Amino acid sequence: MKTLLLNKAQVRSLISMREVIATVEEAYKAFNSNQVVQPGYIGIHLAPPRGEIDFKLGYCKANEMISMKASSGGFINNPESHRVPSGMGTIVLFDAQSCALICVMDGSLITGLRTGASGAVSVKALARKNAKKITSIGTGHQARMQIRAIREIMKIEVIHAWDSNADTLSKYKDDIESEFGIPVMMAASKKEAVEQADILITTTRGKGSLVEAAWVQPGTHIVAIGTDQQGKQELEPEIFKNAKIVNDSISQCTEKGETWHPINKNLISKDDIHAEIGEILLGIKPGREHEDEITIFDSTGMAIQDNTTATKIYHNAMASKIGTFFEFL
Repeated sequence: MKTLLLNKAQVRSLISMREVIATVEEAYKAFNSNQVVQPGYIGIHLAPPRGEIDFKLGYCKANEMISMKASSGGFINNPESHRVPSGMGTIVLFDAQSCALICVMDGSLITGLRTGASGAVSVKALARKNAKKITSIGTGHQARMQIRAIREIMKIEVIHAWDSNADTLSKYKDDIESEFGIPVMMAASKKEAVEQADILITTTRGKGSLVEAAWVQPGTHIVAIGTDQQGKQELEPEIFKNAKIVNDSISQCTEKGETWHPINKNLISKDDIHAEIGEILLGIKPGREHEDEITIFDSTGMAIQDNTTATKIYHNAMASKIGTFFEFL
């Protein structure tokens, strides 16, 4: 059996952000429909200046695909010392009927795309319908990806942005305004930025609470992306006390996500978590129920998102006859 090989440029050409949003919705619904087998992911942390590498494995009964992704990040010396990016990813797909390896593809774009799409899916389900202003705490690659995705499902009037690095913040402003024509206001402080938010996005690698509860206005929807390992944190735990809490995976978020912090401080219990987002998409549980509600979507990222997105790319490649075939046997 032949295996398809797709490089980064080919992966980029084979899927749109709108398609990724649809595949992420598909993933969340499958997860809460007993259609997914998804072991806990494994992370290996290497001594500085190296970073971490995560391995995520998932089986989707709906598409009969098994996926495995290796994703690294934080290798800050890579560009200079090894002439490779500081973060990389690879996804392999197996046909679940035979467990034959059918595709190997670059996974670095998929991680960014499906994470951005997860924020957009949460905005559809949980943000106020009249939301217009976004605040971005953190202005790196994923902060941009969130905007690329969210603009597909709503009109963004203005972005208030803050970053600890002034040069990074200035470049974010130039890039977003040039690519999308959305005005970006560079905030002088985190507090100033957060107080303006209809939708608050946090995408840092923070290790302490960057956003204080007193700053978050009634009706805000929070997209918490940066915390996916214990030791990371972006939100003051008190924010969770009076908010509607939605996780992508309760088991992951209560062990490694932002939700772990208020549970660890006994501010909330697991019973205070309103839903997994797939339950809302399936209509099992309600989304936003009133305008003043503060909603939090805590996303740690799931293998099933990689699975459905990579499967769509594979099918698009086969239909378009893009990629290179090779044989192991």
